Amino acid sequence: MMKSIQKSRISYAVTGALFSVAALGMAASANANTEFRVGDTDFRFGGYIKLDAMVSRFDSGTIESGSIGRDFYIPGLTPVGADTSNTVTDFHARESRFYFGTSHTLDNGETISGYFEFDFLGTPGGDKRVTNSYSPRVRHAFIDYRNWRVGQFWSNFQETAIIPEAPDFVGVADGIVFTRQPQVRYTFDNGLSVSVEAPETTVTPYLGDTSRITTGDTAMPDLTARWGTQVDNVYFSIAGIYRRLELQNYNTIINGVDGTVSDTENAFGASLAMKWDIGPHDIRASVVHGSGLGRYVGINVSNGAVITDDFNLDALDVTGYSFAYRHVWSDQWRTNLIFSRADIGNAEEFTGIFANDSTQRMAVNMMYQVNERLVIGGELSRANRELISGADGNMDRLQFSAIYNF
Repeated sequence: MMKSIQKSRISYAVTGALFSVAALGMAASANANTEFRVGDTDFRFGGYIKLDAMVSRFDSGTIESGSIGRDFYIPGLTPVGADTSNTVTDFHARESRFYFGTSHTLDNGETISGYFEFDFLGTPGGDKRVTNSYSPRVRHAFIDYRNWRVGQFWSNFQETAIIPEAPDFVGVADGIVFTRQPQVRYTFDNGLSVSVEAPETTVTPYLGDTSRITTGDTAMPDLTARWGTQVDNVYFSIAGIYRRLELQNYNTIINGVDGTVSDTENAFGASLAMKWDIGPHDIRASVVHGSGLGRYVGINVSNGAVITDDFNLDALDVTGYSFAYRHVWSDQWRTNLIFSRADIGNAEEFTGIFANDSTQRMAVNMMYQVNERLVIGGELSRANRELISGADGNMDRLQFSAIYNF
């Protein structure tokens, strides 16, 4: 029993460290939170306030004001095909967040803990004209008990250790698994974790290019497994996923013929990830590949399946790569070199020639640790999206950020 209690407390402490810093790598202080105890319950709260300021230049059109792609980089939104260029400037504080956690010692000596976190990205409720008021959204909400985690959290198929420090919200969005969703997860003592997670299928209509059907028809939950371990100064993990893609009773017209799509397709994938500490510096790299991964990779840069000319589903392949090198110049200054890419195996005879073929982003940033709570950063990046037709577009972005952990 004491081993179970100790493991639960370690899990609780690690969770606090993960989310008290700048979420996905913009670290300031792992102790930037407030803790207190009432009776037999420990409470903690914290978060950060972040301002983002960015200038974006598009060489093939623009991203409209109010789009989520103006707040942070979304691979599938880089404009392609227009014969005009445009430059826009955006300021926002929507990534600012707050978390609250509790840990309760039960009568039998065991520990049960809970965690809740929200921010303001990707939500409606405001505009840039007058108030810039935006609704909060749930990021994480889960319960930890013994070896179980129940609630909403990063997918077990995802590896958060490879996400680099960057002013951009994700940094390596093109080539990694990036999904938060409700799940039931069990973690074994040897580092293996398995989960049952919420399913959702995204489908490209026949000759639908980049359009999307979000079905909600999937009956079977997504099944994942991940194993990670530390060997000297190298952490690595391997993960796998099996899921079912479903579209039921969908009426459409293909080549002049009325028909109904009611089909189920198998989908699977695997991911390898590594973080190598080289003194104060580190290298973070990953590769993910699968058939029908869809929304799991590149912030849904590719759909999971496409409707074929015989009213069935065909799973679409995707391969993602990410690499980041972090160089620490001093106690205050550090630089990150970042590359991320997604290659999509679209079947152009079904998707059409204006579906995504690849996306990638390269970036370099400089981060300045003003004090133990405040980090200021600047980043220059170029993103590219290419279609099957060969048409492509670039987005160049200069971004500055300031983040205060509390």
